Amino acid sequence: MKAALYENHGPAADVLRVTEIDRPEPGPGEVRVRMRLSGINPTDWKSRSGATPRPIDGFQIPHHDGAGVIDAVGAGVDDSRIGERVWTLLAAAGNRFGTAAQWCVLPAGRAVPLPRGASDELGACLGVPAVTAHRCLLADGPVDGAMVLVAGGAGAVGHYAIELAKFSGARVVTTVSGPRKAELARQAGADQVVNYKDPDAADQIRAFAPEMDRIVEVALGANLELDLAVSGPRTHIADYAAEPSDPVLPVRRCMTANLALRFVLLYSMPATALDAAAADIERALGSGALTALPIIAFPLDQVVQAQEAVEAGAVGKVVIELP
Repeated sequence: MKAALYENHGPAADVLRVTEIDRPEPGPGEVRVRMRLSGINPTDWKSRSGATPRPIDGFQIPHHDGAGVIDAVGAGVDDSRIGERVWTLLAAAGNRFGTAAQWCVLPAGRAVPLPRGASDELGACLGVPAVTAHRCLLADGPVDGAMVLVAGGAGAVGHYAIELAKFSGARVVTTVSGPRKAELARQAGADQVVNYKDPDAADQIRAFAPEMDRIVEVALGANLELDLAVSGPRTHIADYAAEPSDPVLPVRRCMTANLALRFVLLYSMPATALDAAAADIERALGSGALTALPIIAFPLDQVVQAQEAVEAGAVGKVVIELP
């Protein structure tokens, strides 16, 4: 099969290559997916570059996210899954067969059914962003009737945080940096969109609701002043991204607000939380509550350019089309 892979960490142009390798066979508890699209996230280029290195088992086919069709199953997996359209979850975690190849093998529970009517493009957008958004929103209980602030509502996690929050019965205000991103956040269903660069951004958010129940945070250090301005005893802040420099917490102000601070990383999430996220996302998909991000497609032979686009901060979802 044709696959993109790397054998050492480093810049995309230096270590990523497209080559022919043997098609893998599913082991016990695994399925094999004939991939149609492979979705790229920042965690993928960070792992490849060595910024957040993962052990390499001879070679690594990158990318966690994707969409395709199960064409073979291993021992212990029901044959009825053959022919099922799926989206993938953490495909390359502890597994050298990620989604940037014509076929991928992964644990059966990480290949989640994609409902009829949901496109491959939508399926390839889910995975890391949607599961991260779910964990940030719902790890501390239901959000029905809650007030939710999503930082960076035009980003991938922000997009699904807005949609999952609305699906779960919350009202959502989000912050963005400009008109184009504001429109993307509105399309996702945000009730109010605020430019965080506005000097009265905190006042605009407090006019929406004086205190947030949940804050889904992409840049804790940069946004902490704004977060504290709209926090109180019922506020939970969930941070899912690391900045170049660790923030300094104003402990007394955090104590005064009585807020709770949670950090989210998919690789160490409990298996029960991953399963709950997959089930809730499947339910939201079935209700038509989730939409695809703007798609930026590359052929497999341009995997280097595709990863470089994500590394440069492309807005939307960069995907690889598998031949």
